Amino acid sequence: MIVEVIGGLVTNSLALLSDAGHMLSDAAALGLSLLAMIWGERRASSAKTYGYKRFEVLTAFLNGLALLGISLYIFYEAFRRFSDPPSVMSTGMLTIAVIGLLVNIVAAYLLMRGDTSGNLNIRSAFLHVIGDLLGSVGAIVAAILIMAFGWDLADPIASVIVAALVLLSAYRITRDSVHILMEGTPAGYDADQIREELSEIPGVQNVHDLHIWSLSSDMPLLSGHLVLNDAADGPAVLNQARHILTEEFGISHITIQLDLPGFDCKVSDDD
Repeated sequence: MIVEVIGGLVTNSLALLSDAGHMLSDAAALGLSLLAMIWGERRASSAKTYGYKRFEVLTAFLNGLALLGISLYIFYEAFRRFSDPPSVMSTGMLTIAVIGLLVNIVAAYLLMRGDTSGNLNIRSAFLHVIGDLLGSVGAIVAAILIMAFGWDLADPIASVIVAALVLLSAYRITRDSVHILMEGTPAGYDADQIREELSEIPGVQNVHDLHIWSLSSDMPLLSGHLVLNDAADGPAVLNQARHILTEEFGISHITIQLDLPGFDCKVSDDD
């Protein structure tokens, strides 16, 4: 990042400066990601009965906002240069961009060794680095175009392309983290299908107050009420319900209330 800031100022390259700005956010994002993983392992307490796993999602949300702000700033600076493209020292720009590309390839490889699909926090950090890698590629292409054709517009154009890719990453990370923070149904789970399978358990009269949400990107939770035909069916119904939820749907954190026949359980209009 420091090399790209100095190089961007010396060569007058917006592509390098925008990539350096993105790297600055990455340094903070990776630090927050590491802190989230460390804090996420802390045990639950009487004040934090779920522990600190939700911190992972908060970190991903902040990372998404940081990416959004950076992409908008790059757009602003790039459009300013379209009307009056400054001259750029293409040779120095190319050298620094290649160094940045190599560093980002190493960082991306290290993060790919983790669970980038199941952990929202690691995925957000990985997308940050991919955005940096694409920024370096854009700077390299722009430098080559300037060297070969003297086309100074290549610098702001490369910046706009990188900003668009960063904006897309920001949208995805922010969307997924907000969905979890709003207690949305986790991706890959169909509440109606789960409700139907639970209602087909012998001895179950009705299913209501069914809620499925996530504490973190890889920890789904479920709670619900099962109305019994007969109180004697309770143990068998509970065992089968837990078997279905854990074996078929992979939900291990389950809270089920068994309602007796005729039990007057008030249900809100939204349930």
